[in-house]
Amino acid sequence: MNLLFPSVYLDSVYAIDYEKVKELGYKAIIFDIDSTLVPHGDDTTDQVDELFAHIHDVGLKTLLLSNNSDERIALFNRNIQTLYIPMANKPHKPNFLKAIDMLGVNRSEVLLVGDQIFTDVLGANLCGIDNVLVKFLKHKEDINIGKKRQVEKLILQVYTLLYKKRKHRLSDIVVGDYRKMDKKKKLFCEIHPAFYAISVRKGILKRHVDNL
Repeated sequence: MNLLFPSVYLDSVYAIDYEKVKELGYKAIIFDIDSTLVPHGDDTTDQVDELFAHIHDVGLKTLLLSNNSDERIALFNRNIQTLYIPMANKPHKPNFLKAIDMLGVNRSEVLLVGDQIFTDVLGANLCGIDNVLVKFLKHKEDINIGKKRQVEKLILQVYTLLYKKRKHRLSDIVVGDYRKMDKKKKLFCEIHPAFYAISVRKGILKRHVDNL
């Protein structure tokens, strides 16, 4: 079961404090795309592009690791301009290890962020990579979830019961006092993409001013 448990489980990629990630000694982040950054098949958004701009400004390298096609990822990546590996065949190990080589870091210095236990989390754990599982994004019209998601839901219930016994150094990367927040509440920056974009631009401007 440990191979199916994430290092930490968060609401979204926007619940991660990337500056804390850098402080913990990580140098790079591998991202899944579909249902992690955007609902399955959707194009990138201004919010996603701003997120990667912020991550790069913090000083972290990034790479997109997806089971989707080269054409789909290249289009998604047109504004982000980061490394990527298409048709990754997750959870099999080869392309996870290739991603580490492309990033030029050690396994202990890379973090994986994804939405699926049986592809992202399992693959990362098999390679000894710390990982963050986020709640999967879906289209508003998608009412039902597949059988695999149902099984993942059961695994996460077990994970939640054991969470207090599984403290990880990544437990402190959440934005603010996230663990104590009501589950129905959203982070301020998630209420509307504009709020997140403003907060990112504010942070970037502050660092530029400090540098000057």
